Amino acid sequence: MTEINLKDVNIPKATAKRLPLYLRTFLNLDMEGIDRIRSTQLSQIMQQPPITIRKDFSYFGSLGRKGYGYDVQYMIKVLEEILDVRETKKIAVVGCGNLGKALINNGFRRNENLEIVCAFDNNADVVGDKVGGIVVADMKRFKSVVRDKGVSVAISTVPSQFAQEAVDVIVDADITAILNFAPDRVRVPKNVHVQYIDLTTELLTLILLDEKLGS
Repeated sequence: MTEINLKDVNIPKATAKRLPLYLRTFLNLDMEGIDRIRSTQLSQIMQQPPITIRKDFSYFGSLGRKGYGYDVQYMIKVLEEILDVRETKKIAVVGCGNLGKALINNGFRRNENLEIVCAFDNNADVVGDKVGGIVVADMKRFKSVVRDKGVSVAISTVPSQFAQEAVDVIVDADITAILNFAPDRVRVPKNVHVQYIDLTTELLTLILLDEKLGS
């Protein structure tokens, strides 16, 4: 199988966000004993138009066959290679309030290749506490701890007013993948990728869609 890496393919952000969902779907199909699936059937499961699915996959070559569809096990291998999930990604959580603690306790149970290995806070009342088996460290030790543990991804759950300060510390430790739960944009170098999660916006969007569908 030809090696595929997201860095070698120029794909839209929307497609990149759907790739993990495709992988999860194909894994579920494999568990159900399904060997192959057509794009129309996959469309019903994914709730995405068939043309969107075919276009998403087209960025990585001819993954399906006309009249046959997609081979489930082959697609799992391809998507795992694209997403580079064969190697465990070690994650640091910055901010151990309620949200941070919830993330640590959950521990990405649905994906064994994502592992939270350390947590940080600058609140002296929180530093030293044990959350989900992880002892919360002081932010002053961030660079040394993440380098020692081989961390490649950071999740920031600190409030917006402290987000830039936290991200600066993360970037200074040479981490280039950051998931930020503060909605306000932060300044980072061009080689650093930040994904924002705004729970308020997501909830309002859900409510709007629900009201429109219910009307």
